Amino acid sequence: MYILGDIGNSETKIFLVNSKNKILKNINFSTKKINNKILRSKLKLLVSDFKNIKKILFCSVVPESFYLVKKFLSNKTKIRCYEIKNLNLKSLINVKVNYKQVGSDRLTNAISLINNKDNFIILDFGTATTFDVVIKKTYKGGVIAPGIKISLNNLSDKATLIPKINLKKIKKVIGIDTITAVRAGFFWGYAGLIDNVINLIKKETGKSFKLIITGGFSDLFKKSIKTKLIHNKDITIKGLIKISKLIK
Repeated sequence: MYILGDIGNSETKIFLVNSKNKILKNINFSTKKINNKILRSKLKLLVSDFKNIKKILFCSVVPESFYLVKKFLSNKTKIRCYEIKNLNLKSLINVKVNYKQVGSDRLTNAISLINNKDNFIILDFGTATTFDVVIKKTYKGGVIAPGIKISLNNLSDKATLIPKINLKKIKKVIGIDTITAVRAGFFWGYAGLIDNVINLIKKETGKSFKLIITGGFSDLFKKSIKTKLIHNKDITIKGLIKISKLIK
């Protein structure tokens, strides 16, 4: 069995996967709360016997949290805990940008989809809203826009009269009070941003793309995006499964 995980800025997801690549269990918890006590309590829900673990692989954008997870799991299993950039990924993907600055989650998502014939734009609604451009087997780069939740929270923190707001789909553009005005601004503002960035990527590359969306707000925006899309919530774990085959 394998332990595969995704350590994001906001949330950490860890999966137990068998040798046939079937997900057996998974746990989610706040990345900010990671410590030995949390890892002990959460991982005992995931793994009954650490002796059965043969591979451990994570994609992480929070080095300090990965260090704590790596130390804990290495002590428990007595095997190496890999981060994807510890592996040679050249057989899976060509990277045409600054490799050190590309988030491991973004590379993992790209590897999940990559083939020799299709081009992809991967739109991920995470802590940041990211667009990744994959042309055949090459990661070309992307776009990082402010994350929706962070932007909403920052607005209410900085503007005294704007309360904390849960974003919902809204039909009308013109709000009739503070809450509906903010919801309209964020929903239609981000919908416009998304469509515009996608069109600019197509124009700049002169290519056609398959659009893949994932992440927390993907359910909210999937019907408002004008481009035909595929909604894939499992893209990161599928990428980790693919990368794990490099570990011998």
